[in-house]
Amino acid sequence: MTSDAVVVGAGPNGLVAAIALADAGWDVVLVEAEDEVGGAVRSAEVTAPGFVTDLFSAFYPLAAASPVIRDLDLGAHGLRWERAPSPVAHAFPDGRGAVVHHDPDRSAAGFEAQAAGDGDAWLRMVAGWDAVRDPLLDLLFTPFPPVRAGLRLLGRTRVSGALDLARLAALSARRLGREEFRGEGPRALLTGNAMHSDLPPEGAGSAVFGWLLVMLAQDVGFPVPRGGAGVLATALRRRAEAAGVQVRCGSPVEEVLVAGGRARGVRLRGGERLRARRAVLADVSAPSLYRDLVGERHLPPRLLHDLDRFQWDPATLKVDWALDAPVPWTAGEARGAGTVHLGRDDDGLVDVSADLAVGRVPDPPFVLFGQMTTADATRSPAGTESAWGYTHVPRDAAGDPDAVEAVVRGVEAAVEQVAPGFGGHVVARHVQGPRDLEGRDANLSVGALNGGTAGLHQQLVLRPTRGLGRPETPVAGLFLAGAAAHPGGGVHGACGWNAAVAALRQEGTLGPVRRALVRTAWSRVLRED
Repeated sequence: MTSDAVVVGAGPNGLVAAIALADAGWDVVLVEAEDEVGGAVRSAEVTAPGFVTDLFSAFYPLAAASPVIRDLDLGAHGLRWERAPSPVAHAFPDGRGAVVHHDPDRSAAGFEAQAAGDGDAWLRMVAGWDAVRDPLLDLLFTPFPPVRAGLRLLGRTRVSGALDLARLAALSARRLGREEFRGEGPRALLTGNAMHSDLPPEGAGSAVFGWLLVMLAQDVGFPVPRGGAGVLATALRRRAEAAGVQVRCGSPVEEVLVAGGRARGVRLRGGERLRARRAVLADVSAPSLYRDLVGERHLPPRLLHDLDRFQWDPATLKVDWALDAPVPWTAGEARGAGTVHLGRDDDGLVDVSADLAVGRVPDPPFVLFGQMTTADATRSPAGTESAWGYTHVPRDAAGDPDAVEAVVRGVEAAVEQVAPGFGGHVVARHVQGPRDLEGRDANLSVGALNGGTAGLHQQLVLRPTRGLGRPETPVAGLFLAGAAAHPGGGVHGACGWNAAVAALRQEGTLGPVRRALVRTAWSRVLRED
């Protein structure tokens, strides 16, 4: 079978890449190893009948804000967004709470009640976000270097504002919180949201992650697909098939076919070959693409050396619960929040990060907790709650059953501390350890959620290894379309979109020039001294 392009992996990035190519008139085949599309965007009833659980990701502020996702008109294909009464809260171990409401004035009032001056500080931060929102999101989701988006942002901010953003990009979340706020509530929200990545709260660059997520919480909220995360994946599949994409699930790829230095298609398990006239796009992890599917014989030695230094983000463990009643929070701020951070105060989050850095299991853990029925009433019967909590653990502990069980106990104890009586409402529980998460999605190496560390040493032209900061690979016609590529993890579709745009441009009028420039750039980046 021959088509213009073969896309490997039907996660959100692979689906978006296939849609973009098909919309441009290409004949596209999308192959997925699992029996359903979605990658880390899937849902199922795994705790009790009638309780829908999101198996991996659950809340989608980046998807709601992404111009890539927005322009696909997924509402016409079944997607409906739902939002909890408030997007995100932090429940402190001593019973206090802090919350971002949908109304910024209400958020500010809550922070002001805890520390004088913090309300105005919050509204200033929101005003700063509003001023740069659209060009900044374009810049974040655009292939490197983002020249046009950067010029738009500079036109909006002028030099002074651009320098402020540059400083923010180098700042730690802890430092940002202390510069802007007197009270612990907004500080902990910044730090906790920064820890959705794997950057330490005191680490350079963590401020951007915390700031971006709390501002998105204030802007678009932390929405969820009505009916479960899988509805988002299904809508993407329907959109792809409406554009003419042929989707083949249960079709694991064994090899990217390379001949004459160019990707020519793929070989499936069982031997079937799918030929690609123009391009192969891979929504898979970088180590898997290069070492398993392409093979070392087709790659420059310098790239293989750099792959040896590739760093994954920490492992993840997730616990899902079916509850016969709402969570009995001590902090009222947590009762209407879709996402709740718990287990540690702001200082304690630094300790958690230090534990992970040296390979210790944090005790108590920092837990991200999801109240899915609070966000979407269709997730479980009336008066009940479908909930989950996840936490990071050192990668070395991922395969230790005793360590996994100890972390599960720690997670439930942390929830019980801020919601006394929680355990008495649990009617069913489902544990997904790091190996379980990887077993359901091979891209999640022992539960690594972001396709590789978000550390500065693996961003931009260093993501996933030293290179161009773009989807092009050293193999002509092969494009990296997954979270290992810039701009990285999160359900925003930009990695897939950027890969599709790069493939289209290399086949356009200026294609020969672009291909020559890419070859030259890679030869210099990977030159052996």
